[in-house]
Amino acid sequence: MELNERAEIDTSQVNDVGRGGGSGGGLGIPIPGGGGRGGIIGIVVAVLVALLGGGFGLNAMTNGDEGGQAGGTDLEEVCATSNPQHLEDLRCRNALYVNSIQGYWQKAYPELGNAKYEPTVTNFFQAAVNTGCGQADSGVGPFYCPADRKVYIDLSFYDELASRFGAKGEFAQPYVLAHEYGHHIQNLLGTNEKAGQGDQSGPRSASVRLELQADCYAGAWAKNATESKDKTGQEPLFKSITASDISEAVQAAEAIGDDSIQERSGGQVNPDQFTHGTSAQRQRWFQQGYDRGDPKTCDTFGTDQL
Repeated sequence: MELNERAEIDTSQVNDVGRGGGSGGGLGIPIPGGGGRGGIIGIVVAVLVALLGGGFGLNAMTNGDEGGQAGGTDLEEVCATSNPQHLEDLRCRNALYVNSIQGYWQKAYPELGNAKYEPTVTNFFQAAVNTGCGQADSGVGPFYCPADRKVYIDLSFYDELASRFGAKGEFAQPYVLAHEYGHHIQNLLGTNEKAGQGDQSGPRSASVRLELQADCYAGAWAKNATESKDKTGQEPLFKSITASDISEAVQAAEAIGDDSIQERSGGQVNPDQFTHGTSAQRQRWFQQGYDRGDPKTCDTFGTDQL
């Protein structure tokens, strides 16, 4: 993966809310889980609370000095092309990924939903955050809140993804964000609400189908990502995305399958507790989205072959 240093990053699509997200409180997560209207929808969700034990250390992938993050400095200034180090800042790189993902859905969503795509914001937070779904801490992993239609991520999650789950490739980062924006698409389509009326655990549950579809949507974006332009509409955001980058996304999907997480936590693999799908399923549905490049092929609710 090679990012275009000349691309103008639209930082209005992200919000750096900082530590606690204005909550001012401790950690703990009095936030509803699951895929219903009020619950969070995440890439790993609350299983990480037990597995990772709460807050994270800073990311080894963030190039030191807290990821090049200039505390107190306006993000638009930090991420400007006039700053020669802007792509060394983890927030700027992730803002670029968000730009690409939303640029893709601006074009793809009208064919899927027969309506105009409604953009949303990704909130970068540290430790804890207040959301339309309640208060959450870093232990829930990245998530989407249907109630306020926003994506939330503590960027230090990527360190845990690399060190504890073995997904060390940097393309795992845009995969995570693309998965969460897949949930936004589901929310716009009404899929989230319908899935919330079904079983929320088990190998064929509505929750598993929801998560696998979000993986497939992420794959569809990845197939088309090099076509996305910056906020001027002139410069591509990515110079290149290679086969090894796609392999990194597939590796990340494998690392966070329900069976893999249960094994890492030292327990028995229990399909009745699956909420996101197995490693093999997550790999397959991401790969299907990538191979087809079309979100209309991501109907996990209309098939028995998960």
